[in-house]
Amino acid sequence: MRYPEFQFLSSQASQVEQSCHVFGIFEKHDTTPDTSHLTSVPFYHEIIAPLIKESRFTGKQGTTATANLLHSIGKVMLIGLGKQEVIDQETIRQAAATVYRTAVQLHTPSVVVDFIGLLTDENHLKAFAEGILLSAYVDERFKSKKDTTTTYLKKVYLLNAKADDQVIQLAQKITTGANLARDLVNAPANYVTPSMLAQTATDIAQRHGLELTILEKEDCQRLGMGAYLSVTQGSSQPPKFIHLSYKPKSINNQSDFKKIALIGKGVTFDSGGLNLKTGSAQIELMKFDMGGAAAMLGAAEAIGAIKPNKEIHFIIAATENMINGSATKPGDVVTASNGKTIEIDNTDAEGRLTLADALVYAEKLGVDAIVDLATLTGAIMVALGTRIAGLFSTDSKLVNSLMTASPRTGEKIWQMPLEASYLQSMDSIIADMRNTGNKKGGGSITAALFLKQFIQKTAWAHLDIAGTVWTDKPWSYHNAGATGFGVRLLVDWVLNS
Repeated sequence: MRYPEFQFLSSQASQVEQSCHVFGIFEKHDTTPDTSHLTSVPFYHEIIAPLIKESRFTGKQGTTATANLLHSIGKVMLIGLGKQEVIDQETIRQAAATVYRTAVQLHTPSVVVDFIGLLTDENHLKAFAEGILLSAYVDERFKSKKDTTTTYLKKVYLLNAKADDQVIQLAQKITTGANLARDLVNAPANYVTPSMLAQTATDIAQRHGLELTILEKEDCQRLGMGAYLSVTQGSSQPPKFIHLSYKPKSINNQSDFKKIALIGKGVTFDSGGLNLKTGSAQIELMKFDMGGAAAMLGAAEAIGAIKPNKEIHFIIAATENMINGSATKPGDVVTASNGKTIEIDNTDAEGRLTLADALVYAEKLGVDAIVDLATLTGAIMVALGTRIAGLFSTDSKLVNSLMTASPRTGEKIWQMPLEASYLQSMDSIIADMRNTGNKKGGGSITAALFLKQFIQKTAWAHLDIAGTVWTDKPWSYHNAGATGFGVRLLVDWVLNS
């Protein structure tokens, strides 16, 4: 897939006269469009005003009106931006997605975009570029016949915008990371194995000069990672514990979080183990159970290209959760690398076991903050649906910084409670704890409380992304399939926290 190129214009240039001319329009409080900024457009009275009237266009957010005028100026597209006072980066990003998808419908390879001067703000410009680039993502890797009939958008000419190529390049670096995560989650589990994740990390390290350590099974045994290794026992695929590090030459900023560890759940296929997934558990979609790992690698790709003034460690305990004669059995007791013993109550609560040893490993690095992303529980989908991830943490500074990053990226998170009394539901008669609770309800909370037992004092946050990593239907700048959730949130947080 060739992504669109961006070019800045100082005026309506003759060389793009046959493009599609795109105008962003606000909605007034009386639900009529605000066209005051368009009256100086040469073809306003002849084309735009009649189009608004005939289509009953109001400027409501997400609405469009189009006209095909190839005999004169080309095509015209009106994009509703909604009320001016509520415009933010996500509004711009979604409007860009509407521009892209409508341009494809109109079979136009180029557009000239005038968004009422909104793109003179560099944050809005970045969001617009992200919306175009995320919308342009297409995955045809596993199809025998490629689409040769669609006219994809190739050129985006920006009028009345801040002419800043560095902002566009930043958006390109971030969306490259997000689209890498989409590639990884979309791919089938016979393609994305633990070894393939390790190879992807190797490629990123070589591309951007990052440090890489890959621990093999024997290395993990020496470190006492019994929780993680218990999940690997039923698979013929060798486990790979991946540690990718970005280290700047010096760190001299005033951030609270100068040295960060990011951990992603990397279960490349989750059968449920001996507690086999059946019925509505959607075993056929369990290739996406490495969505957290995909987000880590996507973030590493972006961070490696951007090179911020912070030290970032990306950690993935990669494995499959499969069944053979050696698979962990319900009732088995395993020992994590911090010495805690765990009774395996349910082999389908495997992600927290891999994360447990990854958290212990990360804290030993002496970082200022640890954030893990995991498709951890179906319970979070019951609570928050498919467009909001659950945030669990007891560190207010970390929570506030993540919550501040969320609206800038449009990747929504919601803080959930860490009710300490729920930990009792994981009491075990024979071990320190069980890996699941024995009471109904609160499954995402007890999972987060389990993880908390493997953090001693470092600021830590857990993001349960089980609902947000995948979409069955396209919406906004997401095609059906993997969303790449978490990459843009993490990168924004790293850059601005």
